[in-house]
Amino acid sequence: MSTTIAVLGGTGPEGGGLALRWAHAGHTVIIGSRDAARAQAAAEAINAKIGAERASGAANAEAAGAAEIVVLTVPYAAHEATLESVKGACQGKILVDVTVPLVPGKVTRVALPPGGSASQEAQALLGPEVRVVTAFQNISAEHLQELGGPVDCDVLVCGDDKASKATVIALAKDAGMTAYDAGPLANAVIPEGLTSVLIGLNIRHKVKHSGIKITGIAD
Repeated sequence: MSTTIAVLGGTGPEGGGLALRWAHAGHTVIIGSRDAARAQAAAEAINAKIGAERASGAANAEAAGAAEIVVLTVPYAAHEATLESVKGACQGKILVDVTVPLVPGKVTRVALPPGGSASQEAQALLGPEVRVVTAFQNISAEHLQELGGPVDCDVLVCGDDKASKATVIALAKDAGMTAYDAGPLANAVIPEGLTSVLIGLNIRHKVKHSGIKITGIAD
């Protein structure tokens, strides 16, 4: 079943890659940005790549208001301001937080924000009527842009609402990924922190797409 998904920060490589895969899978995607014209240009590039008109662009608040699920893929420096700007539009919805609290110049070192994790800070700011789920932090944007097959990296999904996590796990499957329920939102610090570990591995091994795989679980 098609879902309308707003990807805030969808003009960047990670958000754009997720948007591309969901549009390719048949979902309706709205790219959100502070610059609506830039968002529309990114949407048109997605439509050209998949050969169908499934993506559009809008300012962040408009995109969030028109969507059933909101996905946040902005840098941590813009995290709080972006959430404040879409708080009203997100009420009663799932917000998937892909944000990682990286410190410029020290991106290979795990940084814990004051609220414990970016996703916990999002939940505190947005309030209990928004179901915050953390996911997709450990997926390389390079993987997402390759539409020829599944992504060879698993997704850890954390949140306090089981039904919302199940929805996000299904969206991951639609995008060619295997995702696992990794527990409550308090555990979001793990996938967020793993991003710094993976960045370090990429640098040391001169690659761009290291990831994680969960073993020992039968499908």
